[in-house]
Amino acid sequence: MLVTALFGLLCVLAIAVVEGRKKSRRDHGHDEHCCEIYQEMSLWKHPAAAGDGEVVETVVELLARVRGMVPPALGAAGAAEGFPGRWKAIAAKLEGLPACLSDLSSHPCFAKNALCRELLQSVAATLAEAAELAARCREPPAAGKLQMQSAIDALAGKLDLNLRDCALLVKTGVLSDAFTPPPPTDEATSTATAAQADVRELLARLQIGHTEAKSLAVDGLLEALNKDEKSVLSVLGRANVAALVQLLTAPATKVREKAATVICQLAESGGCEGLLVSEGALPPLIRLAESGSLLGREKAVITLQRLSMSSDTARAIAGHGGARPLIEMCQTGDSISQSAAAGALKNLSAVPEVRQALADEGIVRVMVGLLDCGTVLGSKEHAADCLQNLTSSSDSFRRAVVSDGGLRSLLVYLDGPLPQESAVSALRNLVSAVSPDSLVSLGVLPRLAHVLRVGSTGAQQAAAAAICRISTTTDMKRVVGEHGCVPLLVRMLDAKSNGAREVAAQAMASLVGYPPNAREVRRDGKSVPCLVQLLDPSPANTAKKYAIACLLSLAAAKRCKKLMISHGAIGYLKKLSDMDVAGAKKLLERLERGKLRSLFSRD
Repeated sequence: MLVTALFGLLCVLAIAVVEGRKKSRRDHGHDEHCCEIYQEMSLWKHPAAAGDGEVVETVVELLARVRGMVPPALGAAGAAEGFPGRWKAIAAKLEGLPACLSDLSSHPCFAKNALCRELLQSVAATLAEAAELAARCREPPAAGKLQMQSAIDALAGKLDLNLRDCALLVKTGVLSDAFTPPPPTDEATSTATAAQADVRELLARLQIGHTEAKSLAVDGLLEALNKDEKSVLSVLGRANVAALVQLLTAPATKVREKAATVICQLAESGGCEGLLVSEGALPPLIRLAESGSLLGREKAVITLQRLSMSSDTARAIAGHGGARPLIEMCQTGDSISQSAAAGALKNLSAVPEVRQALADEGIVRVMVGLLDCGTVLGSKEHAADCLQNLTSSSDSFRRAVVSDGGLRSLLVYLDGPLPQESAVSALRNLVSAVSPDSLVSLGVLPRLAHVLRVGSTGAQQAAAAAICRISTTTDMKRVVGEHGCVPLLVRMLDAKSNGAREVAAQAMASLVGYPPNAREVRRDGKSVPCLVQLLDPSPANTAKKYAIACLLSLAAAKRCKKLMISHGAIGYLKKLSDMDVAGAKKLLERLERGKLRSLFSRD
């Protein structure tokens, strides 16, 4: 019994040894087959290895070599074990290569363009890698299943890139664009043509190859932009802009920064805004502004500021969620980024339908804070512009600005030597949302007088408009007069701007209803002559009705009547009476009665 058991065990062991030897022979045969394929591919990849001398291939020879590498690579892919689905997909891509290579070689510029050689070299390297990977691929994978799977997926990605680049070179005209034409005989023209050809090749390289190669192309393009921006812009096309926009989402931070720098320079050139927007630059720029590196955020925000100057683009930026990162940048960015973000928000706030979305993101509080603590003057100017836009048509925005301390911040800002027009305009918008007592206690009147004294014409016009809005009661007219605004308004009657003259006359027409103010106007020797000049019946003169109102208040004084008559008021008033301008007939009658009395008294 024991003998029988031992004999059976020996038989089982003998069978196992025989089967193991058979499997070893099969594995050895498979290894030899894969090694033969890999060695053959290695000779294709490195033809110099077959001999001692260095081999320099023409593009045609390189094409022939690559074509010869396709069948061995296909054979290796078919013989590979493990991951059958992935290898089947790779084989399908390899089968598409010969047709792409034929299309490429039939292009008129094939043998003349360095891009073709570089693409063929890339394809050769990919084919050699395919054979090498297939030779190593056995079951189970020696390098680990996940590692081998990752390597196969990377190979598939390289094949996709090669096929895409080949099709792009053939179908999109990149080869023709990048081809360098024969140099002209004229030296200056030759230099310019050569420079343009270099730029065309750089632009073509943005569209093909891996990210690192595109990054080098961006470096060259940036250098070209700095040397001769016009040459670059003259050959820049839609496909080139699209390629740059795609690099804004590249995995590498440096590549994103470089692409953002080029796009920023293109936007600031003033000739590419439409192309950038149409090629989808806004979403990646907004993402870069939100979570990019310091340089990337800065360039993205500057670009958004430039692009948002168009109201349509401003709407699109808000629609893509651009308001929030811009508002955050105003609170956390450096001086350049903060100023650019505030400038972009100023542009967005100029579009009425965007304002509520900005308010929902807390723009009022942030702009008030920027007006108080902005790191550079530009940030404060943009904040004042933004507050002016927000308060131009909405009582709710005006109340919000006053509630968040915006009025007080504007007044402090106006204490500077050169009051900004937009800040005065924002103040003008807010005075109706504050009680007269608060206006007096906050010191609004001294600031308005300061603007009338030293401000620009636009700022003075806004200050005079603010005085019109607050001079609704006798007390406020008195306070305005006590702060010395009347002589300053008289001086504005002689301004070059028709709008400034009109608003000054309007403010005076309101203020002279308070007798001390009227007396001050009469004492000013320039007031009556300037007001008479504003009786000009020309349609371009929009101040005539306010001038009539002022002169009616002054006509009670004989001296003023005489001045009016001597400066030709009657002639103007006759024409204005015929035009049915309010108050013209009444003032004319007073002056004519005075003239008759003067004649009788002489007799």
